[in-house]
Amino acid sequence: MSMSGADFSGVGEDPRIFRNVCRDRILKDMLKPDKDKENKSAWKVLIMDKFTVRIIGYACKMAEITDAGVSLVEDLFKRREPMPSMDAIYFLQPLKENVIMLLSDMSGRCPLYRKAYIFFSSPIPKDLVTYIKNDMSVIPRIGALREMNLEFFAIDMQGFVTDHDMALTELYSANGHNSKNFNDTISTMAVRIATTFASLKEFPCVRYRAPKSADPSTAPKFDMVPKWLANAVWEIVSKYKSTIPEFPQKETCELLILDRPIDQIAPVIHEWIYDAMCHDLLEMDGNKYIYEVSKAGSDPEKKEALLEDQDPLWIELRHTHIADASERLYEKMNTFVSKNKAAQLSRDGGEVSTTDLQKIVQALPQYSEQVEKLTLHIEIAGKINKFIREYGLRDIGQVEQDLVFGDAGAKEVINILRSKQNMSQENKLRLLIIYAIVCPDKFEGDKGDKLMQLAKLPSDDMKVIKSLQYLVGSDAKKTGRAGGFSLKFDAQKKKNTGVRTERQDGEEGWALSRFFPLIEELIEKLSKGELPLNEYPSLSEPSSTAQGTAQSASAAKPAQNPQPMSRRSRRTPQYAKSRNSDDGQSSDSAVLRHASGDFKRLGNRIFVFMVGGATRSELRTAHKLTMKLKREIVLGSSSIDDPPQFISVNLSFVIELLIHILTDFTLLLNPQMQKLKSLGPS
Repeated sequence: MSMSGADFSGVGEDPRIFRNVCRDRILKDMLKPDKDKENKSAWKVLIMDKFTVRIIGYACKMAEITDAGVSLVEDLFKRREPMPSMDAIYFLQPLKENVIMLLSDMSGRCPLYRKAYIFFSSPIPKDLVTYIKNDMSVIPRIGALREMNLEFFAIDMQGFVTDHDMALTELYSANGHNSKNFNDTISTMAVRIATTFASLKEFPCVRYRAPKSADPSTAPKFDMVPKWLANAVWEIVSKYKSTIPEFPQKETCELLILDRPIDQIAPVIHEWIYDAMCHDLLEMDGNKYIYEVSKAGSDPEKKEALLEDQDPLWIELRHTHIADASERLYEKMNTFVSKNKAAQLSRDGGEVSTTDLQKIVQALPQYSEQVEKLTLHIEIAGKINKFIREYGLRDIGQVEQDLVFGDAGAKEVINILRSKQNMSQENKLRLLIIYAIVCPDKFEGDKGDKLMQLAKLPSDDMKVIKSLQYLVGSDAKKTGRAGGFSLKFDAQKKKNTGVRTERQDGEEGWALSRFFPLIEELIEKLSKGELPLNEYPSLSEPSSTAQGTAQSASAAKPAQNPQPMSRRSRRTPQYAKSRNSDDGQSSDSAVLRHASGDFKRLGNRIFVFMVGGATRSELRTAHKLTMKLKREIVLGSSSIDDPPQFISVNLSFVIELLIHILTDFTLLLNPQMQKLKSLGPS
């Protein structure tokens, strides 16, 4: 008998899926090139720096590295034993300190290894090439010297990050754009984005969120970030046409560069998807979850579990609503028990508990791994549901989503702040940030002060909300391009009218599943050829090849009555949905099952890069739209941020940023500006 979740083992193994391409480049192009396939006994040493070890860690399993003939993995900067009879593969960033250590290993009369096969993660500067050539004792010992162009973390089958967790601070802070750090961040980010296209042999049509100001000389520096980054990426990938063999000469895909200000709600709203709730509510270290297992007659044992693609249950559940995930888990557990007599004898009667499952593992050792995974996710779902009840998140989430869709206002916010005296400061702040973004006029005069007092927020949190008040109030007097990047934080919304465009896509959803990130609409418009060029310019003429085979004839038609992108379309919440619905809301496993068989029929890829951190709901959107649009959607970002992380990292920065925004818009004559300055750090 097999577990129902076992059907999903092996999904996502299609070699054409984004992360699998990255994995194969490491395993086949670097660790096991064709010439070594005949000599399987030729074990090698793999030497990496701290950055490249993470590149490989995200893309490959240790077993795969071993199968590729690597017997030992070493740290470049740690003392290593000489192995003169073995070859070494160096996978390094092209930094001088790394090259110095490399030459130290391979120079002199007694090198550490027989041959050095050197692979750099990105293009190596000419001065470092010269530095290597000048050491004549090393040249004969170099078996290969190549640029892998693989300098990003493939954190998901369809997602990557460039490892710039502080991008908002480095690129958008008051003094950041005048510093060397600003230029370095843009440059490094561009290189890492470009290496994704080098790895996939894709030449992108590059588009970006246009600056709000028509005159670049008067635009705030932070407003130019997407354009500057797009130009830097375009310059690099254009050179690939002449430097990388078999690199396309015409656009084969699309890249859309955005930044966090296009959707300020997504990083702070409570998401109700299993993956998002795990990272929001549980104390996790990356994808590592630590939990306790009780054993009879002994103290509980701490165990670690990785919530990753090798776990078929995680693949099935991660993009489902928490209510759906909970139902599926208990159905799997009860089905397993009902179909297995030994499992029935091991239970104590009544509902199956995790203790019963532990007994089942002892009675049925052949199913131990499957039952342990099931037990793990039942415990996780149970803990999440416990937090939902304890924190009153259902009521908070309802108000948050009603605010976004224009169905709630001051009355509902005040009521929930009064009725939930035990609401955490973080949840209060998240709720009020959403309220300030959606309804900035409600913070005018002393109304905002009274709301702050009711919330009993610390002074630093109150400054963030009050800064939003001045930002929105001052900018509301300025005109801007409809639907473009707005510093008014969706100020066009009229919450009392509740006017929204109904999405006629036939989707059914669970309660509290109405919210969706704005990149969903942007990607759909990009795929259809309906994304306005004046708001999202292209650095080249978009070609039909780049737009993909999935694009229909309707792509050429202009959008009918286009709505500003700051408006969210309404989705009617329901408490149940068809498990077999093909609405894009189903689990990853269903999507990937289709993808595995239909991948060759997908159109060309769409890449979206979010400067300033992407959210898990946005990563989920990439998976959801892949099958809907019949094109693989790859989401890149400077980082993947969960709400607690986003707030803690960026809270102190927000005040400085907002004050700087006002300064750049030359509002110094506004009497409120002086008042705002007094809110800033001393």
